Amino acid sequence: MTTTPEAAYQLAQVNIARLKAPLDSPQLKDFVDALDPVNADADAAEGFVWRLQDESGDATDVAVFGDEWLIINMSVWRDPNALTTFMYQGRHREMLARRRDWFERVAEAMAVLWWVPAGHRPTVAEAEERLLHLRANGPTSYAFTLRTTFPPALGDPRPLTGEIPEDLGCSV
Repeated sequence: MTTTPEAAYQLAQVNIARLKAPLDSPQLKDFVDALDPVNADADAAEGFVWRLQDESGDATDVAVFGDEWLIINMSVWRDPNALTTFMYQGRHREMLARRRDWFERVAEAMAVLWWVPAGHRPTVAEAEERLLHLRANGPTSYAFTLRTTFPPALGDPRPLTGEIPEDLGCSV
């Protein structure tokens, strides 16, 4: 049995949001209350592989870019279709419709996709690096968006270092 490039790779995604208020505030109550059900929906979704979570079962306490007002959602999916199907249905779609109630509008890219070898679990540092690369270079096979996707690439030209290159900075 041969392994196709698609089966050898899975799609990593991260999206980062800047909170409008503390997580324990009345303004974010509906968001916080929806986290567990939406995460359960993701865990059960066709094509879902893995998601970043802390001891509470979500990732709200995971630091990103050293900014306490940012929260991260990172997961791995079979492919872009599986991710898109989950994103635009059910409770997750309802949350997307209300995102402006809970999160600040940010001009720069806050979400990025990239291919990982099957079984690889991306780190926050890796996600930060990919997002900064997208901001600096636009969509490429190294870091892209749902609007501009790339097929899995055998022999990605950049190694997975987990370090943020100095030339990309770290402002969010």
